[in-house]
Amino acid sequence: MEYYVHTRYGPWHRLRVQVAGGLVAAFAPYLLRLAMIWGDPNLLVGANDGIAVLHLTFVLSLLCILAGSLIMRSMSRYPGVEGSASILPAFSAAFGVMLLVLVMGRIEYNRFVLAGSYGLVLLWFYLVHFKEQRRSLRIGIIPNAPIDPALSQIRRVEPVILDSPEANVGGIDAIAADLRVDMSPEWERRLADYALEGLQIFHIKHLIESLTGRIALEHLSETSYGTLSPSSVYLVVKQVFDWLAALIALIVLLPLLLILALIIRLDSKGPAIFKQRRIGYRGKPFVVYKFRTMTNSAPQTEQRVAAMTQDNDVRITRIGGVLRQTRIDELPQIFNVLKGQMSWIGPRPEAEVLSRWYEDNIPFYRYRHIVRPGITGWAQVNQGHVAELEDVTSKLHYDFYYIKNFSPWIDMLIVVRTAWTMLTGFGAR
Repeated sequence: MEYYVHTRYGPWHRLRVQVAGGLVAAFAPYLLRLAMIWGDPNLLVGANDGIAVLHLTFVLSLLCILAGSLIMRSMSRYPGVEGSASILPAFSAAFGVMLLVLVMGRIEYNRFVLAGSYGLVLLWFYLVHFKEQRRSLRIGIIPNAPIDPALSQIRRVEPVILDSPEANVGGIDAIAADLRVDMSPEWERRLADYALEGLQIFHIKHLIESLTGRIALEHLSETSYGTLSPSSVYLVVKQVFDWLAALIALIVLLPLLLILALIIRLDSKGPAIFKQRRIGYRGKPFVVYKFRTMTNSAPQTEQRVAAMTQDNDVRITRIGGVLRQTRIDELPQIFNVLKGQMSWIGPRPEAEVLSRWYEDNIPFYRYRHIVRPGITGWAQVNQGHVAELEDVTSKLHYDFYYIKNFSPWIDMLIVVRTAWTMLTGFGAR
């Protein structure tokens, strides 16, 4: 039988291309460390910087990258957003096991090379993931899974109805079916044949979620753990990490924060810090801090309207436009993270007046408060700032997807996308 699953996959999906890029990630810190030693031979005084140790660490990094690549590709994953789910655990496991062996065996290694290789290989494979998402997909739909309107609206996805088990699947990338309902014996046998041919079979609802990064709001979808509550263990671990990262960030960025506050005061009248009452974790109100980006003498208007930011809002100051475009206006929320009111990553907290309005008009809106709000979030990197009910409902699809997949892998993906947003300005408003 013909093997179809790779017929339309681009070069970025090939193992040799991915591994080759990963090997470059190992070469970079290795060569940089060698150059530093050649420039200053005194570095060789330390045992961890011996030439033999550098060579050994480089070889071990290559083995970790190869092992991580194989682990990543062997893990079951959907195309789209969940295609990145295996990157962080696969390479963390490979490098973690290697580090454990080195420590337990008291083997000398170079920390700079090992850590550098780990960080760069993660960046490389996230880049590969983004490139892979740009290719088109032809999805075969079997009769028990009629085309969902959401699937036909996804860019670079072409649904193809398979009228019978004998339908030609040449050029089809994957098969989508409703795996929770009964199907005819003929289709059950054909699906088994597809799997044996190497053609991937996906549950259609899960496939749409992964391709769009959104969850429908017809009902409160369960999380991956079979409950409406996200992992309590990760909630605690995440809060500890958030607090430590915020403390370090405050120490490092304090001079910059003070300089920006002075520039804002000189640019327009009013305080440098904008304070607003918003709804946070478990529906409790709190005061959020931001750098002021609007004039402090805006005309009085209806409270709900005043809380909304419009396109080309005339209230935005000169320096405010730059701060909003780069998301730097959010930096004072480091204090909210230190107070335990916010996380670095999570659904963005809404102004209290807007949140109450949304709760009255949008089913399940309050469910987004089950995790701490974040300085950046999944909805922000996909949709940006919105205020009207229709747009907020769409945004809520993204928030629910984040809550369902509440885990380190999606937080890592948001970090990478936020960095891209800060460079390009998409979604910042």
